[in-house]
Amino acid sequence: MLGRTYDSQVCSIARTLEVVGERWTLLIIRDALLGLRRFEEFQDSLGIARNVLTNRLSQLVDDGMLDRVCYQERPARYEYQPTSKAKGLLTALLSLMHWGDEHAEDPAGPPRVTSHAGCGGSVREQLVCTHCGQVVGPDTVHLLPGPALTNSPA
Repeated sequence: MLGRTYDSQVCSIARTLEVVGERWTLLIIRDALLGLRRFEEFQDSLGIARNVLTNRLSQLVDDGMLDRVCYQERPARYEYQPTSKAKGLLTALLSLMHWGDEHAEDPAGPPRVTSHAGCGGSVREQLVCTHCGQVVGPDTVHLLPGPALTNSPA
């Protein structure tokens, strides 16, 4: 049984969940990547309680996922800008979105579709071998022990 944190797990997914695993967190990051910046914009988009949103935004700033930037001095008002760390989640968010479109689908169709700004084509995430460049599927990917696992006590 899992405890309140994943500290005892030697696992990159568990470490990632420590940052983005709280309810609302990925949706806040999604909205930030879509261009929402201000507290009220996040609240309107998500329908989240003010205290919960305040806590999540603060934690995302502490975790280096969002930058809190003053856009008005009197009274002091802030906006939240995604950092490169948050932008690094785009592929994972698109994977989750496409998974939801395929396995938790809405009969009306997907709520959003991806489009390449350069040509207008659809965008899909892919697994690509860094050695040969071949697109690979889940049946040909093996998870092998990495340095952190092989160096950890048994």
